[in-house]
Amino acid sequence: MSVVLVDAGGTNIGSVRYALQRLGVDAALTSDAATIRAADKVILPGVGAAGPGMARLRELGLVELLRSLTQPVLGVCLGMQLLCAHSEEGDTECLGLIPAPVRRFVEAPGVRVPHMGWNRVVARREHPLLAGLGEDDQAYFVHSYAVPTGDWTLASSDYGQPFSAVIARDNFHGMQFHPERSAAVGAKLLKNFLDS
Repeated sequence: MSVVLVDAGGTNIGSVRYALQRLGVDAALTSDAATIRAADKVILPGVGAAGPGMARLRELGLVELLRSLTQPVLGVCLGMQLLCAHSEEGDTECLGLIPAPVRRFVEAPGVRVPHMGWNRVVARREHPLLAGLGEDDQAYFVHSYAVPTGDWTLASSDYGQPFSAVIARDNFHGMQFHPERSAAVGAKLLKNFLDS
């Protein structure tokens, strides 16, 4: 099985790659369209802001390629948000593969932005990506923007309001948390994606 990490300039690429290596998968880091198209699984990692993230994908000529992929694709953290339709962060048009908006958390008493730390991930429906997820399982989040819950939501978390922790539509999947920093839960969900 060939797995590629799209080299879109995210600072978490090394740690995602290491998490995959711990699962026995050596993922190639690439921005080459032919290599991405030929892979069995594609992972779009990302840390940072939506505007620069999309600008980098455009600069690399990868926007239409990513939109055309038919194999399983996983967006991680910012990568998940880039799979969506539009982000309030910099008023950015994203890839539009999952018809969801990305909105900034609203600060309130007890709700500081960014949202940082461990939070419970609750399955909203059955899906192979969530196989083995326990009722009290938690994952590690660092983000200021989130995808509200909707038809695309496989699992949610709560931070002042419910938001999507795991999303999917067709062959496109996303995890808002950092699976590479989420211990056994992150490893389990990454393995589920690799096994899908």
